[in-house]
Amino acid sequence: MLESALRHQAETGRNLFADVLAGERKARTRVVAEGDHSTAFVPAFARWPFEVHIYPNRQVPDLAALDDGERDEFSRLYGDVLRGLNLLFDLPMPYIAAVHQAPVRSGRELAYLHLQVISIRRSPEKLKYLASSESAMGVFINDVRPEEAAQMLRDAVGRGRRG
Repeated sequence: MLESALRHQAETGRNLFADVLAGERKARTRVVAEGDHSTAFVPAFARWPFEVHIYPNRQVPDLAALDDGERDEFSRLYGDVLRGLNLLFDLPMPYIAAVHQAPVRSGRELAYLHLQVISIRRSPEKLKYLASSESAMGVFINDVRPEEAAQMLRDAVGRGRRG
């Protein structure tokens, strides 16, 4: 990730992750939930049927750099996304979460704290199994369009907040 961020910075003078977030917030089609301090979205480059990234709206290197209000909202949005995933098919959604924080000794200025949540479930009855192109070559084939996944999750998160 940092190699890509370094290339992007060399080419544009901007932060890769900030540009991804700005693009998602501007397009709005893949935003799942947001607050004053954080945004949850299905990235245009999603590799999994249901993949959500949660970014603070300002660039910070790690969780410790968030202020109290930002930390509260970041964790609340994370909970909203998890509830939304469970409501999506009205059954528990298996998921993997990864917190991407800046390395300690180098590349901190390139990094941007974000949380990635992915699920291997692609429908109520089906799990996503990696095909040979995905396992051997890193070329992912996603059978759920990111915009469709975002709409489904947006609806489920809304139900979760009302329920």
